[in-house]
Amino acid sequence: MRLRGSLRVRVVAVTLILLTIGILVSDVLVLRELRRHLVDRVDRQVSALGQLMARLSPLMLSRTDPDKQGRLLGGLDLITEISVVYRDASGQVVGSSWTGSEPPVVIDGSAEPFEVDGWRMSVVPRADGGVVVVGASLAAVDDILTRLLVFCVITEVVLVAVLGVAGWFGVPAALRPLRNIERTATAIAGGDLQQRIPVEGPPGSEVARLTEVLNDMLARIEQGFAARAASEARMRRFVADVGHELRTPLFGIAGSAELHLMRGESEPGEVDRTMRRIDVEARRLTGLVEDLLLLARLDEPAAGPVVTPTPMDLRTLAADARDRLSTLDPDRPVTLTGPDLTITASARPAAIEFGPPGAAPVLGDEARLQQVVVNLVGNVHAHTPPGAPARIGVGTIGGRAILEIADGGPGIPAGEAERIFERFHRGETSRDRSGGGGSGLGLSIVRSLVSAHDGQVEVYNAPGGGAVFRVVLPAHADE
Repeated sequence: MRLRGSLRVRVVAVTLILLTIGILVSDVLVLRELRRHLVDRVDRQVSALGQLMARLSPLMLSRTDPDKQGRLLGGLDLITEISVVYRDASGQVVGSSWTGSEPPVVIDGSAEPFEVDGWRMSVVPRADGGVVVVGASLAAVDDILTRLLVFCVITEVVLVAVLGVAGWFGVPAALRPLRNIERTATAIAGGDLQQRIPVEGPPGSEVARLTEVLNDMLARIEQGFAARAASEARMRRFVADVGHELRTPLFGIAGSAELHLMRGESEPGEVDRTMRRIDVEARRLTGLVEDLLLLARLDEPAAGPVVTPTPMDLRTLAADARDRLSTLDPDRPVTLTGPDLTITASARPAAIEFGPPGAAPVLGDEARLQQVVVNLVGNVHAHTPPGAPARIGVGTIGGRAILEIADGGPGIPAGEAERIFERFHRGETSRDRSGGGGSGLGLSIVRSLVSAHDGQVEVYNAPGGGAVFRVVLPAHADE
Protein backbone atom coordinates (compact mmCIF):
# COMPACT_ATOMS: atom_id res chain seq x y z
CA MET A 1 0.00 0.00 0.00
CA ARG A 2 1.37 3.37 -1.02
CA LEU A 3 0.23 6.39 0.93
CA ARG A 4 -0.18 9.72 -0.79
CA GLY A 5 -0.37 13.21 0.59
CA SER A 6 1.86 15.46 2.62
CA LEU A 7 4.57 14.16 4.91
CA ARG A 8 2.41 15.13 7.89
CA VAL A 9 -0.47 12.95 6.65
CA ARG A 10 1.82 10.03 5.84
CA VAL A 11 3.64 10.13 9.18
CA VAL A 12 0.37 10.21 11.15
CA ALA A 13 -1.22 7.50 8.97
CA VAL A 14 1.76 5.16 9.17
CA THR A 15 2.01 5.69 12.94
CA LEU A 16 -1.68 4.92 13.47
CA ILE A 17 -1.55 1.87 11.21
CA LEU A 18 1.44 0.46 13.05
CA LEU A 19 -0.17 1.29 16.40
CA THR A 20 -3.41 -0.49 15.40
CA ILE A 21 -1.56 -3.56 14.18
CA GLY A 22 0.47 -3.65 17.39
CA ILE A 23 -2.62 -3.39 19.59
CA LEU A 24 -4.46 -6.07 17.61
CA VAL A 25 -1.54 -8.47 17.85
CA SER A 26 -1.27 -7.72 21.56
CA ASP A 27 -5.03 -8.33 22.04
CA VAL A 28 -4.90 -11.66 20.24
CA LEU A 29 -1.96 -12.84 22.31
CA VAL A 30 -3.53 -11.69 25.59
CA LEU A 31 -6.94 -13.24 24.82
CA ARG A 32 -5.35 -16.47 23.69
CA GLU A 33 -3.23 -16.75 26.83
CA LEU A 34 -6.18 -15.82 29.07
CA ARG A 35 -8.44 -18.46 27.47
CA ARG A 36 -5.76 -21.11 27.92
CA HIS A 37 -5.45 -20.16 31.58
CA LEU A 38 -9.23 -20.21 32.18
CA VAL A 39 -9.69 -23.53 30.35
CA ASP A 40 -6.93 -25.03 32.49
CA ARG A 41 -8.89 -24.00 35.60
CA VAL A 42 -12.05 -25.58 34.20
CA ASP A 43 -10.13 -28.75 33.31
CA ARG A 44 -8.78 -29.12 36.82
CA GLN A 45 -12.32 -28.89 38.23
CA VAL A 46 -13.73 -31.29 35.63
CA SER A 47 -11.02 -33.85 36.39
CA ALA A 48 -11.61 -33.60 40.15
CA LEU A 49 -15.38 -33.90 39.69
CA GLY A 50 -14.95 -36.88 37.40
CA GLN A 51 -12.79 -38.73 39.95
CA LEU A 52 -15.38 -38.00 42.63
CA MET A 53 -18.40 -39.07 40.56
CA ALA A 54 -16.68 -42.30 39.51
CA ARG A 55 -16.80 -43.45 43.15
CA LEU A 56 -20.51 -42.60 43.64
CA SER A 57 -23.56 -44.62 42.63
CA PRO A 58 -25.58 -43.57 39.60
CA LEU A 59 -28.71 -43.81 41.72
CA MET A 60 -27.69 -40.68 43.57
CA LEU A 61 -28.39 -38.58 40.46
CA SER A 62 -31.85 -37.44 39.43
CA ARG A 63 -32.55 -35.12 36.50
CA THR A 64 -35.62 -33.77 38.26
CA ASP A 65 -34.07 -33.10 41.68
CA PRO A 66 -33.15 -29.35 41.81
CA ASP A 67 -31.23 -29.75 45.05
CA LYS A 68 -28.96 -32.41 43.60
CA GLN A 69 -28.40 -30.28 40.49
CA GLY A 70 -27.46 -27.30 42.63
CA ARG A 71 -25.04 -29.41 44.67
CA LEU A 72 -23.28 -30.40 41.43
CA LEU A 73 -22.35 -26.71 40.85
CA GLY A 74 -21.43 -26.05 44.44
CA GLY A 75 -17.79 -25.00 44.83
CA LEU A 76 -17.14 -24.89 41.06
CA ASP A 77 -15.53 -21.79 39.56
CA LEU A 78 -16.07 -20.51 35.98
CA ILE A 79 -18.64 -23.29 35.43
CA THR A 80 -22.33 -22.41 35.03
CA GLU A 81 -23.46 -25.61 33.26
CA ILE A 82 -22.36 -29.12 34.13
CA SER A 83 -23.24 -32.64 32.98
CA VAL A 84 -22.77 -36.09 34.63
CA VAL A 85 -23.74 -39.24 32.69
CA TYR A 86 -23.21 -42.83 33.88
CA ARG A 87 -22.88 -45.60 31.31
CA ASP A 88 -22.58 -49.31 31.94
CA ALA A 89 -20.14 -51.64 30.25
CA SER A 90 -22.42 -51.88 27.19
CA GLY A 91 -22.61 -48.11 26.82
CA GLN A 92 -26.16 -47.73 28.04
CA VAL A 93 -27.03 -44.70 30.19
CA VAL A 94 -27.79 -45.82 33.74
CA GLY A 95 -27.96 -42.38 35.30
CA SER A 96 -27.53 -38.75 34.29
CA SER A 97 -27.98 -35.19 35.40
CA TRP A 98 -27.09 -31.79 33.94
CA THR A 99 -27.84 -28.13 34.38
CA GLY A 100 -28.68 -25.62 31.70
CA SER A 101 -28.61 -26.66 28.07
CA GLU A 102 -28.29 -30.27 27.01
CA PRO A 103 -24.67 -31.37 26.74
CA PRO A 104 -23.17 -33.14 23.72
CA VAL A 105 -23.37 -36.94 23.66
CA VAL A 106 -20.02 -38.56 24.44
CA ILE A 107 -19.72 -42.35 24.63
CA ASP A 108 -16.00 -42.84 25.06
CA GLY A 109 -12.86 -40.82 25.50
CA SER A 110 -9.99 -40.20 27.85
CA ALA A 111 -9.86 -39.13 31.44
CA GLU A 112 -7.86 -36.06 30.36
CA PRO A 113 -10.37 -33.27 29.57
CA PHE A 114 -11.04 -32.60 25.91
CA GLU A 115 -13.30 -30.15 24.13
CA VAL A 116 -16.52 -31.00 22.30
CA ASP A 117 -18.90 -28.33 20.97
CA GLY A 118 -17.95 -25.75 23.61
CA TRP A 119 -17.83 -28.25 26.47
CA ARG A 120 -14.85 -29.72 28.30
CA MET A 121 -15.48 -33.44 28.70
CA SER A 122 -13.78 -36.17 30.77
CA VAL A 123 -14.52 -39.95 30.58
CA VAL A 124 -13.51 -41.66 33.85
CA PRO A 125 -13.64 -45.50 34.17
CA ARG A 126 -15.61 -47.07 37.06
CA ALA A 127 -14.89 -50.18 39.07
CA ASP A 128 -17.96 -52.01 37.63
CA GLY A 129 -16.65 -51.70 34.09
CA GLY A 130 -18.76 -48.72 33.22
CA VAL A 131 -17.74 -45.08 32.85
CA VAL A 132 -18.88 -41.71 34.07
CA VAL A 133 -18.84 -38.85 31.56
CA VAL A 134 -18.39 -35.47 33.23
CA GLY A 135 -18.64 -32.25 31.20
CA ALA A 136 -18.52 -28.50 31.90
CA SER A 137 -19.71 -25.79 29.55
CA LEU A 138 -17.25 -23.08 28.50
CA ALA A 139 -20.02 -20.50 28.15
CA ALA A 140 -18.76 -18.52 31.19
CA VAL A 141 -15.20 -18.51 29.80
CA ASP A 142 -16.41 -17.37 26.37
CA ASP A 143 -18.51 -14.68 28.02
CA ILE A 144 -15.50 -13.34 29.90
CA LEU A 145 -13.42 -13.33 26.73
CA THR A 146 -16.21 -11.63 24.75
CA ARG A 147 -16.58 -8.85 27.28
CA LEU A 148 -12.81 -8.37 27.41
CA LEU A 149 -12.66 -8.26 23.60
CA VAL A 150 -15.37 -5.61 23.45
CA PHE A 151 -13.55 -3.58 26.09
CA CYS A 152 -10.27 -3.87 24.16
CA VAL A 153 -11.90 -2.80 20.89
CA ILE A 154 -13.51 0.26 22.48
CA THR A 155 -10.25 1.16 24.23
CA GLU A 156 -8.30 0.71 21.01
CA VAL A 157 -10.65 2.92 19.01
CA VAL A 158 -10.52 5.67 21.64
CA LEU A 159 -6.73 5.37 21.98
CA VAL A 160 -6.13 5.49 18.21
CA ALA A 161 -8.45 8.48 17.88
CA VAL A 162 -6.77 10.39 20.71
CA LEU A 163 -3.26 9.58 19.46
CA GLY A 164 -4.29 10.48 15.91
CA VAL A 165 -5.44 13.94 17.02
CA ALA A 166 -2.33 14.38 19.18
CA GLY A 167 -0.10 13.25 16.32
CA TRP A 168 -1.83 15.56 13.83
CA PHE A 169 -0.98 18.56 15.98
CA GLY A 170 2.33 17.20 17.32
CA VAL A 171 3.98 16.14 14.06
CA PRO A 172 4.43 19.72 12.76
CA ALA A 173 6.63 20.47 15.78
CA ALA A 174 8.80 17.45 14.96
CA LEU A 175 8.91 18.48 11.30
CA ARG A 176 9.94 22.06 12.09
CA PRO A 177 13.60 21.39 11.13
CA LEU A 178 12.45 20.14 7.73
CA ARG A 179 10.37 23.28 7.23
CA ASN A 180 13.43 25.35 8.15
CA ILE A 181 15.39 23.41 5.53
CA GLU A 182 12.61 24.05 3.01
CA ARG A 183 12.59 27.80 3.73
CA THR A 184 16.38 27.96 3.55
CA ALA A 185 16.44 26.04 0.27
CA THR A 186 13.79 28.39 -1.14
CA ALA A 187 15.82 31.43 -0.12
CA ILE A 188 18.98 29.94 -1.66
CA ALA A 189 17.09 29.13 -4.87
CA GLY A 190 16.10 32.80 -4.91
CA GLY A 191 19.78 33.80 -4.89
CA ASP A 192 20.49 34.35 -1.18
CA LEU A 193 23.48 32.01 -0.76
CA GLN A 194 24.26 33.32 2.73
CA GLN A 195 21.20 31.67 4.27
CA ARG A 196 21.87 28.93 6.85
CA ILE A 197 19.60 26.48 8.66
CA PRO A 198 19.18 27.18 12.39
CA VAL A 199 20.48 24.29 14.48
CA GLU A 200 17.70 22.68 16.54
CA GLY A 201 17.70 19.79 18.96
CA PRO A 202 20.36 18.67 21.43
CA PRO A 203 23.97 18.52 20.20
CA GLY A 204 24.78 15.19 18.59
CA SER A 205 21.17 14.36 17.74
CA GLU A 206 20.17 13.28 14.24
CA VAL A 207 18.52 16.62 13.49
CA ALA A 208 21.51 18.60 14.77
CA ARG A 209 23.98 16.48 12.76
CA LEU A 210 21.85 16.75 9.62
CA THR A 211 21.63 20.52 10.06
CA GLU A 212 25.39 20.82 10.53
CA VAL A 213 26.06 18.71 7.43
CA LEU A 214 23.61 20.74 5.33
CA ASN A 215 25.08 24.04 6.59
CA ASP A 216 28.57 22.80 5.72
CA MET A 217 27.31 21.84 2.27
CA LEU A 218 25.69 25.26 1.84
CA ALA A 219 28.93 26.95 2.87
CA ARG A 220 30.82 24.94 0.27
CA ILE A 221 28.21 25.78 -2.36
CA GLU A 222 28.51 29.47 -1.50
CA GLN A 223 32.29 29.24 -1.71
CA GLY A 224 31.98 27.45 -5.05
CA PHE A 225 29.69 30.13 -6.45
CA ALA A 226 31.96 32.87 -5.11
CA ALA A 227 35.00 31.15 -6.61
CA ARG A 228 33.21 30.77 -9.93
CA ALA A 229 32.15 34.42 -9.90
CA ALA A 230 35.69 35.47 -9.05
CA SER A 231 37.05 33.19 -11.77
CA GLU A 232 34.63 34.64 -14.32
CA ALA A 233 35.60 38.16 -13.25
CA ARG A 234 39.28 37.30 -13.59
CA MET A 235 38.62 35.74 -16.97
CA ARG A 236 36.78 38.83 -18.18
CA ARG A 237 39.57 41.03 -16.88
CA PHE A 238 42.15 38.71 -18.41
CA VAL A 239 40.48 38.78 -21.82
CA ALA A 240 40.21 42.55 -21.66
CA ASP A 241 43.88 42.86 -20.65
CA VAL A 242 44.99 40.45 -23.36
CA GLY A 243 43.02 42.40 -25.93
CA HIS A 244 44.58 45.65 -24.74
CA GLU A 245 48.11 44.23 -24.73
CA LEU A 246 47.74 42.63 -28.15
CA ARG A 247 46.19 45.76 -29.60
CA THR A 248 49.16 47.98 -28.75
CA PRO A 249 51.82 46.16 -30.82
CA LEU A 250 49.30 45.39 -33.57
CA PHE A 251 48.42 49.09 -33.84
CA GLY A 252 52.14 49.85 -33.95
CA ILE A 253 52.71 47.40 -36.79
CA ALA A 254 49.61 48.48 -38.70
CA GLY A 255 50.35 52.19 -38.16
CA SER A 256 53.94 51.89 -39.35
CA ALA A 257 52.91 49.92 -42.44
CA GLU A 258 50.07 52.36 -43.22
CA LEU A 259 52.37 55.39 -42.81
CA HIS A 260 54.88 53.82 -45.17
CA LEU A 261 52.21 53.13 -47.79
CA MET A 262 50.82 56.65 -47.52
CA ARG A 263 54.22 58.20 -48.22
CA GLY A 264 54.63 56.26 -51.44
CA GLU A 265 58.23 56.67 -52.55
CA SER A 266 60.35 56.75 -49.41
CA GLU A 267 63.98 57.25 -48.78
CA PRO A 268 65.98 54.14 -47.86
CA GLY A 269 66.57 55.47 -44.32
CA GLU A 270 62.86 55.99 -43.78
CA VAL A 271 62.12 52.45 -44.91
CA ASP A 272 64.70 51.10 -42.47
CA ARG A 273 63.19 53.07 -39.58
CA THR A 274 59.71 51.83 -40.45
CA MET A 275 60.87 48.22 -40.65
CA ARG A 276 62.69 48.56 -37.34
CA ARG A 277 59.52 49.83 -35.68
CA ILE A 278 57.56 46.94 -37.19
CA ASP A 279 60.24 44.50 -36.02
CA VAL A 280 60.18 45.88 -32.46
CA GLU A 281 56.41 45.65 -32.22
CA ALA A 282 56.38 42.19 -33.82
CA ARG A 283 58.95 40.97 -31.27
CA ARG A 284 56.89 42.49 -28.48
CA LEU A 285 53.78 40.76 -29.82
CA THR A 286 55.63 37.44 -30.16
CA GLY A 287 56.94 37.68 -26.60
CA LEU A 288 53.49 38.44 -25.26
CA VAL A 289 51.95 35.47 -27.09
CA GLU A 290 54.73 33.17 -25.87
CA ASP A 291 54.19 34.35 -22.28
CA LEU A 292 50.46 33.69 -22.56
CA LEU A 293 51.06 30.21 -23.99
CA LEU A 294 53.52 29.43 -21.20
CA LEU A 295 51.04 30.52 -18.54
CA ALA A 296 48.31 28.45 -20.21
CA ARG A 297 50.55 25.36 -20.10
CA LEU A 298 51.43 26.00 -16.47
CA ASP A 299 47.74 26.33 -15.59
CA GLU A 300 46.77 23.07 -17.31
CA PRO A 301 48.51 19.96 -15.88
CA ALA A 302 46.97 17.80 -18.62
CA ALA A 303 49.10 19.66 -21.18
CA GLY A 304 52.16 17.80 -19.89
CA PRO A 305 55.19 18.80 -17.83
CA VAL A 306 56.63 22.24 -18.50
CA VAL A 307 59.84 21.73 -16.54
CA THR A 308 62.47 19.00 -16.82
CA PRO A 309 64.35 18.95 -13.51
CA THR A 310 68.04 18.11 -13.41
CA PRO A 311 70.62 18.65 -10.65
CA MET A 312 71.94 22.21 -10.65
CA ASP A 313 73.12 24.96 -8.30
CA LEU A 314 71.38 28.31 -7.89
CA ARG A 315 74.78 29.99 -7.71
CA THR A 316 74.86 29.73 -11.49
CA LEU A 317 71.64 31.73 -11.71
CA ALA A 318 72.92 34.23 -9.13
CA ALA A 319 76.04 34.91 -11.21
CA ASP A 320 73.91 35.25 -14.34
CA ALA A 321 71.60 37.71 -12.58
CA ARG A 322 74.58 39.85 -11.51
CA ASP A 323 75.92 39.89 -15.09
CA ARG A 324 72.53 40.84 -16.52
CA LEU A 325 72.06 43.71 -14.07
CA SER A 326 75.54 44.99 -14.81
CA THR A 327 74.87 44.81 -18.54
CA LEU A 328 71.55 46.66 -18.29
CA ASP A 329 72.91 49.34 -15.96
CA PRO A 330 76.75 49.50 -15.79
CA ASP A 331 76.61 52.20 -13.10
CA ARG A 332 74.50 50.06 -10.73
CA PRO A 333 76.52 48.50 -7.87
CA VAL A 334 75.61 44.81 -7.55
CA THR A 335 76.82 42.65 -4.65
CA LEU A 336 76.69 38.88 -4.37
CA THR A 337 75.99 37.65 -0.81
CA GLY A 338 74.40 34.91 1.17
CA PRO A 339 70.63 34.91 1.88
CA ASP A 340 68.99 37.14 4.46
CA LEU A 341 68.91 35.17 7.74
CA THR A 342 66.80 37.70 9.66
CA ILE A 343 63.69 37.60 7.50
CA THR A 344 61.73 35.50 10.02
CA ALA A 345 62.96 37.45 13.07
CA SER A 346 60.37 39.41 15.03
CA ALA A 347 62.66 42.47 15.26
CA ARG A 348 64.92 42.95 12.24
CA PRO A 349 67.94 45.22 12.53
CA ALA A 350 68.13 48.29 10.31
CA ALA A 351 71.59 47.27 9.08
CA ILE A 352 72.04 43.62 8.15
CA GLU A 353 75.38 41.95 7.60
CA PHE A 354 75.21 39.26 4.96
CA GLY A 355 77.49 36.27 4.77
CA PRO A 356 79.20 35.00 1.64
CA PRO A 357 77.19 33.25 -1.05
CA GLY A 358 76.68 29.56 -0.37
CA ALA A 359 75.87 26.44 -2.30
CA ALA A 360 72.21 25.97 -3.20
CA PRO A 361 71.79 22.60 -4.98
CA VAL A 362 68.33 21.93 -6.41
CA LEU A 363 66.53 19.77 -8.94
CA GLY A 364 65.46 22.33 -11.51
CA ASP A 365 65.00 23.14 -15.15
CA GLU A 366 67.83 25.59 -15.75
CA ALA A 367 66.24 27.15 -18.84
CA ARG A 368 62.94 27.82 -17.01
CA LEU A 369 64.72 29.14 -13.91
CA GLN A 370 66.70 31.43 -16.23
CA GLN A 371 63.33 32.87 -17.25
CA VAL A 372 62.62 33.52 -13.57
CA VAL A 373 65.92 35.39 -13.22
CA VAL A 374 65.37 37.37 -16.42
CA ASN A 375 61.96 38.54 -15.22
CA LEU A 376 63.20 39.45 -11.74
CA VAL A 377 66.20 41.30 -13.14
CA GLY A 378 63.97 43.10 -15.61
CA ASN A 379 61.67 44.04 -12.73
CA VAL A 380 64.63 45.62 -10.85
CA HIS A 381 65.76 47.49 -13.95
CA ALA A 382 62.25 48.79 -14.71
CA HIS A 383 61.19 49.83 -11.22
CA THR A 384 64.30 51.27 -9.59
CA PRO A 385 66.27 54.45 -10.33
CA PRO A 386 69.46 54.16 -12.42
CA GLY A 387 72.50 53.49 -10.29
CA ALA A 388 70.46 52.24 -7.32
CA PRO A 389 72.33 49.42 -5.55
CA ALA A 390 71.17 45.85 -5.88
CA ARG A 391 71.99 42.65 -3.98
CA ILE A 392 71.82 39.03 -5.06
CA GLY A 393 71.76 36.46 -2.26
CA VAL A 394 72.15 32.72 -2.64
CA GLY A 395 72.51 29.86 -0.18
CA THR A 396 70.66 27.24 1.83
CA ILE A 397 68.53 27.72 4.95
CA GLY A 398 66.99 24.78 6.78
CA GLY A 399 66.94 22.41 3.83
CA ARG A 400 65.67 25.05 1.41
CA ALA A 401 67.67 26.59 -1.39
CA ILE A 402 67.34 30.40 -1.53
CA LEU A 403 67.86 32.88 -4.35
CA GLU A 404 67.23 36.55 -3.51
CA ILE A 405 67.23 39.61 -5.71
CA ALA A 406 67.03 42.84 -3.71
CA ASP A 407 66.87 46.33 -5.14
CA GLY A 408 67.39 49.81 -3.76
CA GLY A 409 64.11 51.24 -5.04
CA PRO A 410 61.07 52.60 -3.20
CA GLY A 411 59.89 49.13 -2.11
CA ILE A 412 56.48 47.48 -2.38
CA PRO A 413 53.51 49.71 -1.47
CA ALA A 414 51.14 48.46 1.24
CA GLY A 415 48.61 45.98 -0.10
CA GLU A 416 50.60 45.29 -3.29
CA ALA A 417 52.68 42.35 -2.04
CA GLU A 418 50.21 39.75 -3.35
CA ARG A 419 48.66 41.68 -6.22
CA ILE A 420 51.95 42.17 -8.04
CA PHE A 421 51.88 38.47 -8.96
CA GLU A 422 48.48 38.80 -10.66
CA ARG A 423 48.45 38.70 -14.42
CA PHE A 424 48.54 42.06 -16.20
CA HIS A 425 48.88 43.82 -12.86
CA ARG A 426 51.29 46.72 -12.98
CA GLY A 427 52.76 48.19 -9.84
CA GLU A 428 52.39 51.76 -8.62
CA THR A 429 53.93 54.44 -10.81
CA SER A 430 56.34 55.22 -7.97
CA ARG A 431 58.15 51.98 -8.82
CA ASP A 432 58.04 52.54 -12.59
CA ARG A 433 60.87 54.65 -13.89
CA SER A 434 60.20 53.94 -17.54
CA GLY A 435 56.74 55.42 -17.68
CA GLY A 436 55.43 52.67 -19.89
CA GLY A 437 55.83 49.43 -17.97
CA GLY A 438 55.80 45.88 -19.30
CA SER A 439 52.96 43.57 -20.11
CA GLY A 440 52.28 42.73 -16.48
CA LEU A 441 52.97 38.99 -16.99
CA GLY A 442 56.56 38.78 -15.75
CA LEU A 443 55.92 38.18 -12.06
CA SER A 444 52.98 35.88 -12.86
CA ILE A 445 55.36 33.73 -14.90
CA VAL A 446 57.87 33.84 -12.05
CA ARG A 447 55.39 32.52 -9.52
CA SER A 448 54.02 29.85 -11.89
CA LEU A 449 57.48 28.57 -12.84
CA VAL A 450 58.64 28.48 -9.21
CA SER A 451 55.43 26.63 -8.23
CA ALA A 452 56.12 24.12 -11.02
CA HIS A 453 59.41 23.40 -9.20
CA ASP A 454 57.49 22.77 -5.92
CA GLY A 455 58.80 26.06 -4.58
CA GLN A 456 57.46 29.47 -3.74
CA VAL A 457 58.35 33.09 -4.37
CA GLU A 458 58.17 35.66 -1.58
CA VAL A 459 58.42 39.43 -1.60
CA TYR A 460 59.02 41.82 1.28
CA ASN A 461 60.50 45.23 1.95
CA ALA A 462 64.04 45.43 3.27
CA PRO A 463 64.57 47.41 6.53
CA GLY A 464 66.80 49.95 4.79
CA GLY A 465 64.44 50.35 1.85
CA GLY A 466 63.84 48.54 -1.39
CA ALA A 467 62.08 45.31 -2.33
CA VAL A 468 63.42 41.78 -1.91
CA PHE A 469 62.18 38.93 -4.12
CA ARG A 470 63.07 35.54 -2.65
CA VAL A 471 62.81 32.27 -4.63
CA VAL A 472 62.60 29.26 -2.28
CA LEU A 473 63.11 25.75 -3.68
CA PRO A 474 63.60 22.35 -2.01
CA ALA A 475 67.30 21.72 -1.56
CA HIS A 476 68.72 18.67 -3.32
CA ALA A 477 71.42 16.57 -1.69
CA ASP A 478 73.63 14.57 -4.04
CA GLU A 479 73.52 10.86 -3.22
